[in-house]
Amino acid sequence: MKRLYILSLITGSFLLLTGCMKDWLDREPRTILSDEQVWNDPKQITALLANFYDRIPAESGLTDVNNDGADGRLFQWRNMANYDEAMWSGQSNEDGRNNITSYGFGSWYLWNYTYIRDINLALENIEKYGISLPDEAKKQYSAELRFLRALNYFNLVKRMGGVPLVTKQLIYDYSGNVADLQQPRAKESEIYDFIGSEVDAIKDQLGNAGSNSRANKYTALALKSRAMLYAGSIAKYNNLMPVPITTPGGEVGIPADMANAYYQKALDASKEIINSGPYALYRNNPDPGENFYEAVTKKATNREVIFVKDFLYPTRRHWFSYDNIARGIREDNLGSSSVVPSLNLVESFEYLDGSNGALKTRTPDNTDYIYYDNPAAIFANKDARLYGTIIYPGASFKGLTVSIQAGVMVWNGGRNAYDVIEGSDLGTTYSDGRLLTASSGPHRSIMEVSNTGFYIRKFIDPNDKTSTRGIQSDIWWVWFRLGEIYLNAGEAAFELGQTGDALLYINALRERAGFGANSLTTLTIDRIRNERRVELAFEDHRLWDLKRWRIADKVWNGNASSPDAMIYALYPYRVIRPGDVNRDGKYVFVKMIAPRFRAPRFFQLGNYYTAINQAVLNNNPKIIRNPFH
Repeated sequence: MKRLYILSLITGSFLLLTGCMKDWLDREPRTILSDEQVWNDPKQITALLANFYDRIPAESGLTDVNNDGADGRLFQWRNMANYDEAMWSGQSNEDGRNNITSYGFGSWYLWNYTYIRDINLALENIEKYGISLPDEAKKQYSAELRFLRALNYFNLVKRMGGVPLVTKQLIYDYSGNVADLQQPRAKESEIYDFIGSEVDAIKDQLGNAGSNSRANKYTALALKSRAMLYAGSIAKYNNLMPVPITTPGGEVGIPADMANAYYQKALDASKEIINSGPYALYRNNPDPGENFYEAVTKKATNREVIFVKDFLYPTRRHWFSYDNIARGIREDNLGSSSVVPSLNLVESFEYLDGSNGALKTRTPDNTDYIYYDNPAAIFANKDARLYGTIIYPGASFKGLTVSIQAGVMVWNGGRNAYDVIEGSDLGTTYSDGRLLTASSGPHRSIMEVSNTGFYIRKFIDPNDKTSTRGIQSDIWWVWFRLGEIYLNAGEAAFELGQTGDALLYINALRERAGFGANSLTTLTIDRIRNERRVELAFEDHRLWDLKRWRIADKVWNGNASSPDAMIYALYPYRVIRPGDVNRDGKYVFVKMIAPRFRAPRFFQLGNYYTAINQAVLNNNPKIIRNPFH
């Protein structure tokens, strides 16, 4: 009887509910917003825009866990160790970065059409449903969406070459025919032209400078400045190769006669930003080295930074500082010193008299070391951007001198030579009671201490007690800043034969770096390229610059005897030579291939354009492969 009662109750309840079922299903959900509600509410639109900004595709120095551009957190900075600016000195499970026998053809892959689809849908919805949204607000929101789409296409084209240019939703009609959904690749030049024309169409709808984490007029112009410079370089230098890298349909390669038009567009966009008024080179600190460091990292009263991926303590932070701070000043024992700068990069910074930046470690006749009074003395009179970028022996950070010493050199009169003695651990003392190996190394084999003798300063948080702040940092990641725009203007002007103007732009940056009266009076493309290397180090330009100039395969040529393909280190030693007042207690330096570095960097012709995944090719027979794949 009990089971019958339950069944009767259930049956009765079902009969009772069926009469109300239609009304129930017709009710509006209380927790789901309609399109009309979303696209007429500025708060909802801003929230959606924030999501799109957060999904800006990762660069070579940032993360992209799923290769879809949807992460973009300042996490996969590990890739900074993959080129010639730095190497890996962290845990051994990442040591493969020091043994890249060749870059895979799938490196730097991006094919994030889900992101493009979502932006296209948003653009259509704001027009369709944003009936009560003020026209000016609608124009601005739409312009921001179009900027993000243009930026995304730039991130695609610099990796893949020409890609399908999709600017509206592709909707399947369930007919069984998917041909209309299978879009072919556009020409490489057409993607760059689209970026330029989009910026021209939207720049005045974005408003003037405001938040540097949202697009404004000058953010869009900065994108155009960079993208047009890339296009001009590819048009010129790809066609100067013995066999230019092209496809018959123009999906890869840009005609040489288009170069000057692109350079002119890059120069015009750069000038508009430089002459705008809202932005200026950062000059708030009288110390040129500290000033350069602050130009990238300081958030308050910084008129140089144009566009960033911002972080905010305590809700939005990253691990970069924690994992890359100098070993001797880290705040716990769980991480530090993972990516460390190379001597290659350090020697790219010139002396203030304009001479070559190679550090002087041996006498001109190579019969003896050069002896220095302290570890920092070898870096005297160097380009101040070196201090702002790199922690070198004897430099300070967070008010502390970073002690960097590999060991001691003890004079052996019997051999008439030095015995080199290095500590088996860090922070060790020699028999004379003085320092043997410093707490910040360098060390040949210990993990999480510099293997090169240098540490990153740029983007490292200067605040104390970062570990008690939840370990992570809120230093922002810079996408665009005025220093780059000056370099873009200088390079574009030079390529157009306007050397006088190019000198003005390049010298403005050098003057800020401490060169003063030693301004350049002549200019070469190699000098411009070195200026980009030192000004923009660790800001994710090096890989893309070498690719667009078509010299990556020559710089990273896979040859172990090539000074550019190998990573070099500088090890400081304290001299013990009693009775010799000119040498005892002084410091000498030894250049060497970094001990944990295993194989020369090898960039092949097939790396200039990333291979398209086979799944994409299988799904769309109109997509052709990139050359060499």
